[in-house]
Amino acid sequence: MATVANFSAKPITTVIPRPSTAVASTSSFVFFDPKPNSLILKQSWVTNPTRRRFSAVKVKAGAASPGRWAKNKLVVVEFATSKSDQSSKIYPFMVELSRTCNDVDFLLVMGDESEKTRELCRREKIEKVPHFSFYKSMEKIHEEEGIGPDQLIGDVLYYGDSHSAVVQLHGRADVEKLIDENRTGGKLIVLDVGLKHCGPCVKVYPTVLKLSRSMSETVVFARMNGDENDSCMEFLKDMNVIEVPTFLFIRNGDICGRYVGSGKGELIGEILRYSGVRVTY
Repeated sequence: MATVANFSAKPITTVIPRPSTAVASTSSFVFFDPKPNSLILKQSWVTNPTRRRFSAVKVKAGAASPGRWAKNKLVVVEFATSKSDQSSKIYPFMVELSRTCNDVDFLLVMGDESEKTRELCRREKIEKVPHFSFYKSMEKIHEEEGIGPDQLIGDVLYYGDSHSAVVQLHGRADVEKLIDENRTGGKLIVLDVGLKHCGPCVKVYPTVLKLSRSMSETVVFARMNGDENDSCMEFLKDMNVIEVPTFLFIRNGDICGRYVGSGKGELIGEILRYSGVRVTY
């Protein structure tokens, strides 16, 4: 778990690198080369590229940077090298994510492709690959290095999810609206309260997504990042949220319980208990 006080400082903010080209396809895994008028798909370093099909799109010179082109979409930039076994192993998972996560743009930078890509890696202070940088609205919101598939998938879902059954809340007004909409009808509201750079919050979120799909008839799942704005942070203080992730259970307009932690089994048990299902530990 993470303590809210430790995350009160302003999150990392960095303007996205500005190569000469931009990603123009969300359905394929692409590579951008900082040469004018080029967007090239690199497959030669993959062990068995014939099993995968992609498409690359030419982009005019002077096109917007990846962050600007994607607007509010999550942009995931992987820095890799052709000689890195770990980069090769995680590549198929990046491919699959690029096919299934339509609300995310994926870019691949081969750090040993050319002197220009090496310079880009030096400028971004890439010391270990694979290195993943996550951008939204031209700002770096998160980064990881040397991670495995499970951590990558969790990060992409956590920072890029915008179309799931989990309701995204951005302030107290959103919370009050959600409670009013579900004041009658008997559905339990499970409010997942976390922070942007909280590892346990990221870890448990795929479970929240799965539950939101399987329990949609009886439970409403919602999420709020406390450090998104002042209204969210004030809500955390009013709810006496000290550690994250904290799950608030709300029924008929009243908070009936909470669970603090990222244990998947414990979370499921608590949701079932507050849903009226008898649970024996």
